[in-house]
Amino acid sequence: MRRLNTTLPIVLIALVFVICVGVLLYVMRGGQQATPPGDDEGQIARASASPVVTGGSITDIGSGGELDGGWYRLAFTAPQYPDNPANHKGGLDTKLVALIDGATTSVDVADYDFDLFNVADAMARAKGRGATVRMVTDTDTLTNKDAAIQAAFKRLRDAGIPIVDDKRQPIMHNKFTVVDREWVQTGSWNYTDGDTYRLNNNMIIIQSKDLATNYSSEFAKMFEKNQFGPTKDKTIPNPTLTIDGTPVETCFASENRCADRIVARLKASTRSIRFLAFSFTSDPIEEEMAARGRAGVEVSGVFETTGSQTQYSAYGKLKKAGFPVYTDGNPWTMHHKVIIIDERIVIFGSFNFSDNANTQNDENLLIIDNPDIARAFKGEFDRVLTLAQNPPAKK
Repeated sequence: MRRLNTTLPIVLIALVFVICVGVLLYVMRGGQQATPPGDDEGQIARASASPVVTGGSITDIGSGGELDGGWYRLAFTAPQYPDNPANHKGGLDTKLVALIDGATTSVDVADYDFDLFNVADAMARAKGRGATVRMVTDTDTLTNKDAAIQAAFKRLRDAGIPIVDDKRQPIMHNKFTVVDREWVQTGSWNYTDGDTYRLNNNMIIIQSKDLATNYSSEFAKMFEKNQFGPTKDKTIPNPTLTIDGTPVETCFASENRCADRIVARLKASTRSIRFLAFSFTSDPIEEEMAARGRAGVEVSGVFETTGSQTQYSAYGKLKKAGFPVYTDGNPWTMHHKVIIIDERIVIFGSFNFSDNANTQNDENLLIIDNPDIARAFKGEFDRVLTLAQNPPAKK
């Protein structure tokens, strides 16, 4: 008994010490509780990223499809495995270079991850022709020591192109370019070699002065006003517009809650919901998909494998509920952020289906009601789904 009385104070002192350390760490971290993983894609997009070890030979792990609708040009990456860097040509990068090479007055680029020297070179050429060329990027990218990243930024600096970075922890996650205040390029595609030739991605180029006004306004908030994340002005000049008979809705996060717009569209679905998700941790989006599924709407999707097994991912919840959802088969990364509703509405952009995207990051999202565009995305979905259902055997 005497020994117990001697030990007890020591135990109490140790317990108090542990509690104090815990409180101190909590305060130092801003009183934040555990949160879902972020949407940081930088390391995933690096051209030197190592693929998942697999057996057998894989080719055509993306559709590589294209669709020219007159006022828009839609395209998907065509990654292959095994990969040969010598074949890294003729991809989405060449389409962006061609767009920038046609610029006469202005080029505004907001891109999260950046290492494509040919894109940087096209921006420099536009500056040399007298166009106003500006860039917004994420601080983590701008300060990354990767040689390809720094070579691309050096080309811009040498040409006198101003670069503004967000200087904050949440990420400037956009991937868009506005040319001559008439053309908008956007999608899931970062301007990197890895994103272009190894990852499943999409990009669209749209000719519309009204849409360009939206994106130019968003760019100005970041570049001119140094506004990022939820502090940005919520104004969107043309939140809904019609281009050649097609309804188009624009949403920018995180000043606007784009997840609410997605949930509203899901709620109105009557036949099918198909999705491709790099990161999907949003409870409201997952819950509405499940609710529509219980109401008889066909719900199916493919998740990027990395992160899909965490407690935060919607993968486990939807799979447990009996919905046909899969993890992807790309040895590198399936990077899409796409929802196809009733085979006519497509939701896509830089916006991952996550709370970070909705409340912290800088993001853009398009909601387009066009059966032809939906059909093209359905083709990409089918290709990704087939690979997910028949993944390569691991060694």
